[in-house]
Amino acid sequence: MSVSACLDDLTTTGTLASGHTVEADWAGLTSAGLPVPGRVPGVQVDGYFPDSSTSNANHGWNHDAQFVLRMPDHWNGGLVVAGAPGVRRQYANDRAIGDQALAEGYAFAATDKGNTGAAFYTDGVRPGDALAEWNTRVTQLTVAAKGALTRHYGRPPARTLAAGLSNGGYLVRWQLENRPWLYDGGVDWEGTLWRADGPNLFTFLPPALRAYPAYAAGSAAAHQSILDAGFAPGSEFLWDYHYRVYWDLTQRIYREEVDPSFDGALAAGTPFCASGTPSCDADYAYASRPASVARAVERISLTGRIGKPLLTLHGTLDTLLPITRDSDVYDAMIRDAGRGALHRYYRVEGGNHVDGLVDQYPDRLRPLGPCFRTAFDALAGWLRGVRPPASATIARPAGATPAELATSCDLS
Repeated sequence: MSVSACLDDLTTTGTLASGHTVEADWAGLTSAGLPVPGRVPGVQVDGYFPDSSTSNANHGWNHDAQFVLRMPDHWNGGLVVAGAPGVRRQYANDRAIGDQALAEGYAFAATDKGNTGAAFYTDGVRPGDALAEWNTRVTQLTVAAKGALTRHYGRPPARTLAAGLSNGGYLVRWQLENRPWLYDGGVDWEGTLWRADGPNLFTFLPPALRAYPAYAAGSAAAHQSILDAGFAPGSEFLWDYHYRVYWDLTQRIYREEVDPSFDGALAAGTPFCASGTPSCDADYAYASRPASVARAVERISLTGRIGKPLLTLHGTLDTLLPITRDSDVYDAMIRDAGRGALHRYYRVEGGNHVDGLVDQYPDRLRPLGPCFRTAFDALAGWLRGVRPPASATIARPAGATPAELATSCDLS
């Protein structure tokens, strides 16, 4: 099922006005200062693939596996494919990724990954099914989008790039490991690391949840426990927000997806339960759970065996996926797999998981949106034979204002 429309502007400026995007899908992911591109006329196709779940109500379809494909009139011959971050829907990448891709002449395709919302874990039959579907849906969209571009423009895309942030970054990693023949390269913006033997969400979120109430009451020992879990010194000003908005919900819903037996008949546990409460996720001990749990995680785990060039960005103050438990580990995995020559890794000082809090803390946080745009162009150059800057920790430029950081990022 699909519908198409000729639009005067495929970027978020135009699609907001015409009703061809949903701002709620991408709200909170970027800073207000991220530059807005000029008008890009073209064709937008909205549709869905056959699916049995119905969590996505966009277009009144009540049908998951929804996608959007945007084809600019002035096409550069390339395609960018993205999966939604978090458990958001297909328009979630419009501002952070789609605007950049379209402004440079790429066609842009994005998927809701086949299930959406905080109850995504209700999709599927076996533990891990909903997460595994995400990878299948990105592959499916990539193949379908290539065919659609061939029909629309009369020639296949000359270059296909994968791009994504958070769970979308995980999807880039997985596709380049498992379906490299479909892509020429990818940009991974703080992708989620899944490893059956850890680290993963379940090894660092429970100790943070367990310690946070005592930390908030002034306990130095609890403070150290959160640092020991992997959260960066200097990120303390972000802990309260992430405890309330991210840590508790993320632990409960993803744990329910891979280990539903932990809390019996409960659906995703008890929000903000105190340590010691029966079946409390703050006390979840991943290493002690049955082997079936690790097998569920193994289904979606990463190996580091990428088959095409990959650029990874990660903020040093990421307070959802701590950098030392995620991209530092994944970079080492790639090198251990003998694929280091295919990877560039940029640790961005002062970057958080997403840029939604940058405007609240402009002197303490650095937006990663401009760094993604620089990395995106660096990947395109790499594929033309221009080596990108070496992997590095990107320091905040001396004297740079928040306005300057919102519009540019030098990775060298």
